[in-house]
Amino acid sequence: VSTHTEPLNLKQFIYELDVPVIVGGAATYTAALHLMRTGAAGVLVGFGGGAAATTRKTLGIHAPMATAVADVHAARRDYMDESGGRYVHVIADGGLGTSGEIVKAFGVGADAVMLGTALARSTEAPGRGMHWGAEAHHPDLPRGHRVELGTVGSLEQVLFGPGRTAIGELNLAGALRRALATTGYLDLKEFQRVDVTVSPYQTGSVV
Repeated sequence: VSTHTEPLNLKQFIYELDVPVIVGGAATYTAALHLMRTGAAGVLVGFGGGAAATTRKTLGIHAPMATAVADVHAARRDYMDESGGRYVHVIADGGLGTSGEIVKAFGVGADAVMLGTALARSTEAPGRGMHWGAEAHHPDLPRGHRVELGTVGSLEQVLFGPGRTAIGELNLAGALRRALATTGYLDLKEFQRVDVTVSPYQTGSVV
């Protein structure tokens, strides 16, 4: 929030542009509904969940991705009723480093995902196995750091395989297709209605 300039009128800004505008990030029902009412074409969902983000430690704020996407998905449903059917795309952003996490984001209501860590592992990535977010370079309050991920294969292998390991780093598209087939769905829009069970698991365990 600037102390020297007037705040941006987001609704007017979007209205005056000739291109679809994606806004974010939202992590709650209320924030998402407000952003949708500005006329945005899509809403980025997530706050402090990426591998390189330290927002949770520096600000004490963090939104679990599945909860945030589900809340924004609910806001989108209510906004469609309110606006007479206007559809706003929900884009999960952060904490999606493996194919399993990507599948779960779609399952709780995302239309698309933003990938950082998953693509940074490819041999073509400019970071050469390193990954960092924009927050890492804030001049006064950095909220991220550089993460060494290593490389696991080409971009084609990361996206389409073949996969050589069983931890969800390779063949992201293949894993998504298999998840849909396993649960009995034909496309991502139908998959957003999949039954979801929240089950605690031990961090670091093989599940």
